[in-house]
Amino acid sequence: MQSLKELYKIGRGPSSSHTMGPERAVKAIKSRFPEADELKVTLFGSLAMTGKGHGTDAVIIKTAEPLKCSVKFDYKTPCPVHPNTLDIEVVSHGKKVTVQRVYSVGGGTIVFDGEQGGEDVPAEDVYPLSTYADISEYCKKKNIRLWEYVFECEGKDIYFYLQKIWDRMRTTIHEGLTCSGVLPGGIGTERRAQYLYHQRHIDESMQTRENRLVCSYAFATSEQNASGGIIVTAPTCGASGVVPAVLKYMQETRGFSDSEIIKALATGGLIGNIIKKNASISGAECGCQAEIGTACSMASAALAELFEMGLGQIEYAAEVAMEHHLGLTCDPIGGLVQIPCIERNAVAAMRAINALSLADFLADSRKVSFDTVVETMYSTGKDLLNNYRETSAGGLAKFYKPKKDSGQ
Repeated sequence: MQSLKELYKIGRGPSSSHTMGPERAVKAIKSRFPEADELKVTLFGSLAMTGKGHGTDAVIIKTAEPLKCSVKFDYKTPCPVHPNTLDIEVVSHGKKVTVQRVYSVGGGTIVFDGEQGGEDVPAEDVYPLSTYADISEYCKKKNIRLWEYVFECEGKDIYFYLQKIWDRMRTTIHEGLTCSGVLPGGIGTERRAQYLYHQRHIDESMQTRENRLVCSYAFATSEQNASGGIIVTAPTCGASGVVPAVLKYMQETRGFSDSEIIKALATGGLIGNIIKKNASISGAECGCQAEIGTACSMASAALAELFEMGLGQIEYAAEVAMEHHLGLTCDPIGGLVQIPCIERNAVAAMRAINALSLADFLADSRKVSFDTVVETMYSTGKDLLNNYRETSAGGLAKFYKPKKDSGQ
């Protein structure tokens, strides 16, 4: 498995696969072919179907500057390798130099056809083990925790990288809580994070307060993502609100130190890495279960680490979080990462806390391993009809009708 630096990335929303990935692809092409004076980009599959809503073409053209660049949407050609496929034709002095095929596989990661990595220097594997069963067994033998395994594989520099990630997560939440108004995109989605954060009930219980604050943090990050703000992929842009929401809430209410949060991010990231390696974190490939489901598993494992639960309890928390997202479709209205994406981040954050509670009581009676549920998710995602894999051709995206009186 690759470094957590390939999982947790700081960048602009609204979509890791539809904006960050193509942006990285164009930058890599410009670096590889400095003689180019024009790029002709063709988007296929999900990139074509929801590219307008995600602003894929605008990002590509802007990134290509000062080169001349055109973007074509191909809605019909099949994508046998990955649904997020793009071809970049390199032109120099009016002549075609080459055509490079690139796959945006989720989380901002790209892979050039026939290569193992996306950029000029392919990302190397730094983890010798790639299943929870193997990693857990290794940690038991050495009597170490999952975050210690991460530091052992990555080196001490990963601590400082995760500190940077945590700082950015908190900054994004703060930025989201200070904004109001309508999100761009034309469907009239109002920002609600600020309202959730301040609208305290007169007789608010502790549970209601927890729900309100956790959801406000998830909304804050997700709304920043939807508006093209800077966020952290965890594991993707569309699911970026789950992990920071639960960690910020726990730090505020339980007083966890930054050092403890960083260890939790390491454990959560390891869970995300296992899913990315053995299944997918791409909504276009496996539906929203691959994005929100993975984020919920990461958040649940991170919370279990904060409370110093055992390896079995961490596994149970991550497993039950994913298990109850199985089959979740990716059906963004208008191709925008707004409805139902923003609310799903909030719901998944609360579900992560619920999974933590279950792990505290029921881990010793679990029947399904985390590796099994990851395999199941991938198989389920492959079985989903194409309309439910980030094409905006099914689900809510198909049946949603704007209300004339409110513009939504």
